Amino acid sequence: MSVLNAKNAVVLLSGGLDSATVLALAQAAGFAVHALSFRYGQRHSFELTCAAAIAQKANVPHVVLDLNLSQFGGSALTSDIAVPKDRLESEMAGNIPVTYVPARNTVFLSCALAWAETLNTGDIFIGVNALDYSGYPDCRPAYIAAFQNMANLATKGGVEGTLPVTIHTPLIHLSKAQIIAQGLELGVDYAMTTSCYDPAPDGRACGHCDACQLRLKGWREVGLKDPGHYQASPYQEGV
Repeated sequence: MSVLNAKNAVVLLSGGLDSATVLALAQAAGFAVHALSFRYGQRHSFELTCAAAIAQKANVPHVVLDLNLSQFGGSALTSDIAVPKDRLESEMAGNIPVTYVPARNTVFLSCALAWAETLNTGDIFIGVNALDYSGYPDCRPAYIAAFQNMANLATKGGVEGTLPVTIHTPLIHLSKAQIIAQGLELGVDYAMTTSCYDPAPDGRACGHCDACQLRLKGWREVGLKDPGHYQASPYQEGV
């Protein structure tokens, strides 16, 4: 499919490893990508700098929406709650963590749905993953299936059958190592991405939060050093 005739798709782009991979996968599948990011009141907005750079390199339109979820709080990412550090994998797979932002993916997907319909498409891509880290309820297959069903009942194109909605989740059943391997095959520059929940002011990752540990574990499993930028961290040793 030529670029001129490519079908539009909205890709949720956080600036992280997963969303950068999803953007590359959507382009490889022949979609004309429109990237959507959010300034949602997150305590650390360095991810938006990364998202802008990723979108620019991929040569795709990029919209950043302002939605101040910090007015509600309730998450270590949007309010003054400590980000958990140095947790075991068993702890990460337990209860829903305080880094969960209430209804965030529902809000984000709803906005993506609105933009998609104006772009005359029902294709939306999101980098949720339920294998390496299933702590978030809005990253699970049952949630995605329910949202897709709702979207087809709630939009003009869905009801009329002219724009059936598909929520693409190409990473949902992959390990972090498998995600990295796919991205490397597609030429994703992971040095441009950030995954950290609690980075330094200059954007360097802490290396100790859940997201950093899972990312570093993925790179160890593919046998390569994470090209991301970290503060001094014992978890980087031997990576």
